[in-house]
Amino acid sequence: GLVTEGVTAPTTITVNAPLEASEITAVAAAAMPSVVTLEVAGMGGAGSGSGVIITPEGHLITNAHVVSIGNNEPTIRVTLSDGRLFEGSVVGRDIVADIAVVKIDSDGVFPVMPIGDSSALNVGDQTIAIGAPLSLPGTVTSGIVSAINRSITVGASQAPGEEDGQFDFDLPGSSLLNGQTISIPVVQTDASINPGNSGGALLNRNGELIGINVAIASTGGQGSGSIGLGFAIPGNLAYRIAQEIIETGSASHGLLGALVTDAQSVPSSTVTGAYIDSVTPGGAAAIAGVRAGDVVTRFNGLPITNRIDLTAQVRSLPGGTASTLTYVRGGNSFTVEVELGELE
Repeated sequence: GLVTEGVTAPTTITVNAPLEASEITAVAAAAMPSVVTLEVAGMGGAGSGSGVIITPEGHLITNAHVVSIGNNEPTIRVTLSDGRLFEGSVVGRDIVADIAVVKIDSDGVFPVMPIGDSSALNVGDQTIAIGAPLSLPGTVTSGIVSAINRSITVGASQAPGEEDGQFDFDLPGSSLLNGQTISIPVVQTDASINPGNSGGALLNRNGELIGINVAIASTGGQGSGSIGLGFAIPGNLAYRIAQEIIETGSASHGLLGALVTDAQSVPSSTVTGAYIDSVTPGGAAAIAGVRAGDVVTRFNGLPITNRIDLTAQVRSLPGGTASTLTYVRGGNSFTVEVELGELE
């Protein structure tokens, strides 16, 4: 029989005046079929988020916090932009990078999102976000890359004296971390991102995936909306994690083997960076000759401004990765090779 297509509002990107349509119109129209809306219901409540299809078989990337509600496996409904509804099941979750893979329960062939190179981004590059903020599927917003090589910490409330929960998952009430925090490298954008955009696509002007929208900054108050400070997990990292989950069920993360704090909070520090409090005997940092009191300023050439940057960059790489680490000791700068351990 004929396949009856459902209807959503808006069904697709309606182009009323093709000759006057913008570059963003073209990107949105091409990318929309690869972005899905997720309705997630579990023992701990319900929520909605977004996802991005990355295999023709229907594997999609979303945030781990979108599909983690309560302790039991949630029921997931996947809505495509053409109105088709499917059940979905979680293939695996990676809490450390806040990435999960969901498989659409269907034998169909699905439109795959092209993957860009998030390491090639410049501040000022155009960005386009697609997702389902506030349960409004097919919402397109645009902006620029506001910052790169930035890291944020999300999850539990901060230590006393810090801003309490400055960065929020853009999904209220998610119980993913049970009081833990995670540090993740992010692309910052001023494209409007709101609750429900989580797990959705951040695209470049070629319509390629450069990020998975993950969090928003708020000026206080639960559930406040976009203030122009949105964050996305870099597409390269999200895609690596997703591929490892599809292949093996889990993903690998680097371990430095050091306790770090912000150099800014240590009176003797002369530069910003990640101050090494102590190193684990026999760990990656100790083997590389890093000692307590050193201030790490670069990791694989990327600037390290605080402890969150260092943790995020180390965690973003697989265990065993050969890396370079630059630190300041006694006013002199040293660069060493370090082979990362494996986070268990």
